[in-house]
Amino acid sequence: MQATTHSVALVITHRTRSGQRDAVRAIWMRHMAPAIAQNPGHLAYCYGFDATEPDVICAFQQYASPAAAQAFLTHPNYLAYLHDVEPLLEGPPHVRQLVPQWTKLPS
Repeated sequence: MQATTHSVALVITHRTRSGQRDAVRAIWMRHMAPAIAQNPGHLAYCYGFDATEPDVICAFQQYASPAAAQAFLTHPNYLAYLHDVEPLLEGPPHVRQLVPQWTKLPS
């Protein structure tokens, strides 16, 4: 457990077109899961479905630094994900940036 004053965290909410949430998840699993798993800049990541809204996906991401977050935006898998998923979304995601003050990290 440690203070993480230099890391950055994002809470992202996507609304899919009606009935397309599982299709978006399949695209995410194909492109994003492997890229995130191998990215040392990601300290934490949680991808999940909203429990009350059937077409909403939420993600929590924590990066080691703002530079790590910016760098991931150019990753080929992220760009492929954006290309493939755009027709299935209602619009752009809602993104909130957090400044972590404390994080439990794996030991």
